[in-house]
Amino acid sequence: MPHDTQAHELFFARAGLDRDAVAGIVADALAGADDGELFLEYRQSESVVLDDRQIKSASFDTTQGFGLRSVVGGAQGYAHGSELSEQAIRRGGATVKAVRGNHSGTLALPPAGTNASLYTDMNPLALVPFEAKVRLLERIDAYARGRDGRIRQSSASISGSWQAVFILRADGSHAADIRPLVRLNVSVVLGEGDRMETGSFGIGGRVTYDGMMDEAQWRTCVDEAIRQASVNLTSIPAPAGEMSVVLGPGWPGVMLHEAVGHGLEGDFNRKGTSAFSGRIGERVAAPGVTVVDDGALPDRRGSITIDDEGTPSGRTVLIEDGILVGYLQDRLNARLTGVKPTGNGRRQSYAHAPIPRMTNTFMEAGDKDPAEIVASVDKGIYAVNFGGGQVDITSGKFVFAATEAYLIDKGRIGAPVKGATLIGNGPDALTRVTMIGSDLQLDPGIGTCGKDGQGVPVGVGQPTLRLDGLTVGGTAVR
Repeated sequence: MPHDTQAHELFFARAGLDRDAVAGIVADALAGADDGELFLEYRQSESVVLDDRQIKSASFDTTQGFGLRSVVGGAQGYAHGSELSEQAIRRGGATVKAVRGNHSGTLALPPAGTNASLYTDMNPLALVPFEAKVRLLERIDAYARGRDGRIRQSSASISGSWQAVFILRADGSHAADIRPLVRLNVSVVLGEGDRMETGSFGIGGRVTYDGMMDEAQWRTCVDEAIRQASVNLTSIPAPAGEMSVVLGPGWPGVMLHEAVGHGLEGDFNRKGTSAFSGRIGERVAAPGVTVVDDGALPDRRGSITIDDEGTPSGRTVLIEDGILVGYLQDRLNARLTGVKPTGNGRRQSYAHAPIPRMTNTFMEAGDKDPAEIVASVDKGIYAVNFGGGQVDITSGKFVFAATEAYLIDKGRIGAPVKGATLIGNGPDALTRVTMIGSDLQLDPGIGTCGKDGQGVPVGVGQPTLRLDGLTVGGTAVR
């Protein structure tokens, strides 16, 4: 069933809204504004968590609501509510009119339509019974405990959502999307004597639960979580100082996302608060570094057929061969800076106004063999997985904690290290890239990005990279 038809049935046939009446309310509310839209959302979500052989939590939630926005210059009037009725939307219209004042603008043209379909429109929550999800988590726990007798604690969780959105503009044009999202995560704590270490691994995407119910896939998640914890049990304190760092492929791209990606979002650059502001056409990275945001990759966690303003998603090159060539734009910031929207206007829910956000952000592959990159380092660190980090968008300064890292000694991977943190400046770090691997990987589908109090699903990725002269914070006593 086409997305338009499903969304129309949810918001108009089932909710009892009259399409023409609602369109009239929107047209009246946005008269004289420069832009705006009515965003309708229906979402079902669930989560089941098993911890130490017991169901720790189980939830199911259905939410629905509207967000009505009027854009005047750089100002926005926004009203939202969980009541889907003409009366509630009309009250919202009266509220957003306040931002207009005496302004008399011409509404921006609507986004171009798209017939793309990047993921299934089936509801994953309805396809697998709750009991089957519980049995899956129990099998995961039993397999983990049978796999390694050192397990002190084991937990597994499965979660999913099904979101329908319908975007209606004052001229009567509309766009719709149906978005599934699922995730499976496994965490273990291994112990030897008084020492305990953790490991975790997850998979996800805009798919159904089919892959997660596949035994080979969930066993891979368990095996990887145990492997990480086993490595950390043998880790030694990380050294500190300035050194060469090799970043592994895939999930380490989260550092690129945080340290560089946010600085390339349109709002920060329009306001001049990003370290990349006003630098289009300048060299901001080493030759060979190309950074892309692509929300049109099939089934990926960060993908969106259309953004939350109705603009089709696509591939946006941000840095090309080291030269800054573009920013990520929503409609508001694109209009104010005289460029085209890139399909990156995203919102957490109907209760939030859209802002420029990343989708799947990654560095493209180079031509170096990953083994050659490691072999080229005399002394350094090989970082494979990352946990939390902090970034200052204005300065670009970052601190990231490596959850799995190794010493590199004379071109060989040595002992695992604990407590390694990478410290630097995003724009400066890009200039320190000296080798780019041919092994581009995207993360397994687990990323969530926070900005201005809003969380949205995203993807990250990169090939193996060598960076020289990066500061590593460690705990080894000299």
